[in-house]
Amino acid sequence: MDYETVSAEDFGKSLRGIGLNLLVRDVRETATFLEHVFGMGVHRLSEDFAILTYGVQLFQLHSDGTYGSNPLLGLLPENPPRGAGIEIRLYDTDPEAAVARAEAAGAVILQAPTDKPHGLREAYILCGDGYAWVPSRPLD
Repeated sequence: MDYETVSAEDFGKSLRGIGLNLLVRDVRETATFLEHVFGMGVHRLSEDFAILTYGVQLFQLHSDGTYGSNPLLGLLPENPPRGAGIEIRLYDTDPEAAVARAEAAGAVILQAPTDKPHGLREAYILCGDGYAWVPSRPLD
């Protein structure tokens, strides 16, 4: 599918399985952060919307304004963090490299790369909207 030219209707009809849609204050800023720190693909970028890819995985960013009649809008806090309680796990991303890029971008490193008993080396990085991004790799 060509994410740059697909119609909204055809894109919506194509979605299957589980979906992830993040409400963010600034779509362009968040998309740039995710592209720079985690190497994500950014498609259809605008002030209000972006399609992001991580390998074969797909998710979306929406600005608050696109959720005018959505029941979630009234639950958003005025002040960050928004993403408390959710971890977005990126199983194919080197945590050391991601942390270095995130630090250079001024992001909050909640936990430095650490070997975990569940067999992964992972870090916790907070983006500007407070979502916890967890890059990880299997332990050797």
